[in-house]
Amino acid sequence: MAAPLDHGRPGRAPRPAPPGRPQSVRADRRAEILAATLTPPPEHLGVTHWSTRRLGDELGVSHNTVARVWAEHDLKPWRTETFKFSTDPQLEAKVRDVVGLYLHPPERAIVVWVDEKRQIQALARTAPNLPLRPGSPERRTHDDVRHGTTTLFAALEVATGKVTDQCFPRHRHAEFLAFLKLVAKAYPRRQLHVVLDNYGTHTHPKVKAWLAKHPRVQLHFTPTSASWMNLVEVFFAIITRQAIRRGNFASVPHLIAAIGRFVNGWNQRCQPFVWVKDADDIMVKATRKRTSGTEH
Repeated sequence: MAAPLDHGRPGRAPRPAPPGRPQSVRADRRAEILAATLTPPPEHLGVTHWSTRRLGDELGVSHNTVARVWAEHDLKPWRTETFKFSTDPQLEAKVRDVVGLYLHPPERAIVVWVDEKRQIQALARTAPNLPLRPGSPERRTHDDVRHGTTTLFAALEVATGKVTDQCFPRHRHAEFLAFLKLVAKAYPRRQLHVVLDNYGTHTHPKVKAWLAKHPRVQLHFTPTSASWMNLVEVFFAIITRQAIRRGNFASVPHLIAAIGRFVNGWNQRCQPFVWVKDADDIMVKATRKRTSGTEH
């Protein structure tokens, strides 16, 4: 006798039922759990969000039942994320200006992202790190000795991903202007477009005076509360993860040397970050919407 058919495929026996407890939560009960989860806990409980046990106690069901319903609807009350709307009156104009540079840079011009990573600490561990072993991650002491700080200025070229960097003990307008001159020297005789955030040192009168004498260098500012539009921030996150956070630095010069080694290696293997969102897509999400006449 031929084997039973399985979804039209001959010669295969039917699959056994999946392991685990079968679905036993009634539809009305699932709806009740879902509605309660999406409602803040009562004030008398004194908590800001539900846990499976607390909601189970409140509704008289098992915490496992609550967990199954949460899994069905991908609900995670313990997680939270932040957001912020820009109140910049020139929001749209700045978005279109900056995104235009990323997606359609001017011919034979250089576009760079520039920012400062301030107050990077030179931390030395009080004992040597315990190395990585099978079944055990690298371990380090919780306590450390602080040996001072430095500020990393970086300019990331949009077209190639190459980074120009310099470290300074402070991050005043004088240091920013010195770095701006370094970047201009790195790209001589080329129109240079520099994308920045709205930090006060970037618009200091002495910076403006230097720019007036060097019109080939033009500054473009991201909207307020939109520093995510400056992708040098991605580079800062990478260098932090790969070279700084787990480092052991006996002095600020040791920290600066480690930063320099990382940047040199980065420039040998760098690739550009690819910007994919156009200005229209960004404006849809960046604009605060009104709901029932109330801003949220």
